[in-house]
Amino acid sequence: MPALVLLGAQWGDEGKGKATDLLGGSVDYVVRFQGGNNAGHTVVVGDQKYALHLLPSGILSPGCTPVIGNGVVVDPAVLLSELSGLQQRGVDTSKLLLSGNAHLITPYHTEVDKVTERFLGKRKIGTTGRGIGPTYADKINRVGIRVQDLFDESILRQKVEAALDFKNQVLAKLYNRRSIKPEQVVEELLGYADQLAGCVCDTTLILNNAIDDGKVVLFEGGQGTLLDVDHGTYPFVTSSNPTAGGACTGAGVGPTKISRVIGILKAYTTRVGAGPFPTELLDKDGEALRTIGGERGVTTGRDRRCGWFDAVIARYATRVNGLTDFFLTKLDVLTGWEQIPVCVAYEIEGKRVEELPYSQSDFHHAKPVYEFLPGWSEDITKAKSFSDLPKNAQAYVKALEEMSGAPISAIGVGPGRDETIQINSFLD
Repeated sequence: MPALVLLGAQWGDEGKGKATDLLGGSVDYVVRFQGGNNAGHTVVVGDQKYALHLLPSGILSPGCTPVIGNGVVVDPAVLLSELSGLQQRGVDTSKLLLSGNAHLITPYHTEVDKVTERFLGKRKIGTTGRGIGPTYADKINRVGIRVQDLFDESILRQKVEAALDFKNQVLAKLYNRRSIKPEQVVEELLGYADQLAGCVCDTTLILNNAIDDGKVVLFEGGQGTLLDVDHGTYPFVTSSNPTAGGACTGAGVGPTKISRVIGILKAYTTRVGAGPFPTELLDKDGEALRTIGGERGVTTGRDRRCGWFDAVIARYATRVNGLTDFFLTKLDVLTGWEQIPVCVAYEIEGKRVEELPYSQSDFHHAKPVYEFLPGWSEDITKAKSFSDLPKNAQAYVKALEEMSGAPISAIGVGPGRDETIQINSFLD
């Protein structure tokens, strides 16, 4: 049975939660391998809508074990609050597994994140202010706090004191903020130990054994390919690797065990936060996409920037992730347009460019080159097969598939769990 990676092929918010949920009944483990509570997934089950921020979408599927891997940064207060909210709605959360090697977001990480963004002013990155970047920075600088440190008070205290020796100097002298007392941070973190103890384990061992035993393991990325710290539109990126390689390092599973890599694409394009966006629409079409598509961030609450489909970034996602399949979401949002533009290339300094430019400056100045495809007016939300779609909708999907470089194996035609057309099985 396969080990699958499922990830965003644009700038995030593509509908990964719906895709994960579609597979949930056939999957034994769903693993978050990077990011933190700066990512959000919306899953609609019947008439119930669930907004997940830190937890894997598989937590909503009975029989599936949700896992938070070592590559995730965890705000324990957010995690416990999210678990409590689901429990109050009757969701069983008892199977959750949490890597002891995952790093913790502390109060000083969120404070540093917020004051840094304010200090940057017009040059700000557009972070969510949830401490994600500073936590990853501490991880790389080898001064981070890991989940396992909650269970050794002496080590925890030493690490917090060492981290705040420097950070308090920065907060007080650079940002004119009050110093944070180490004992308060230690006391708060120790208060989470008993509540989390039952789910903390060696997730790497469990996942490798599961794959070896023929279980189906799904690795679920947060954000999207163009937000990858190495391969995205740097510096307007997240602080981790939501590309396929990140699944290996963020979950401790070797690349030879990954059998399929599925990219999630919206039928148009959105982005949250600052940074270049060649197909962005600042007109009535952009507002229509935002309104019809409900384009407001699950975690941030911010309106998403909207634009037409960009085949250049789709091809790029196929290349850097080694995508085997696409899941195309929100096709229904495009119903009603007489013509639908699709960006097939860029114009940069008068030259046509069909691949994503490596230069940040070139990408910033890229102008979209559009082809216009005929639209459709028929309601497609009841479609159960590809042949049920209007001919123009079928042609649109086939065109995107050819331009993007990997087969489209599923299509979202509405927000509901059952409003999906499956063309090819992801589990073959």
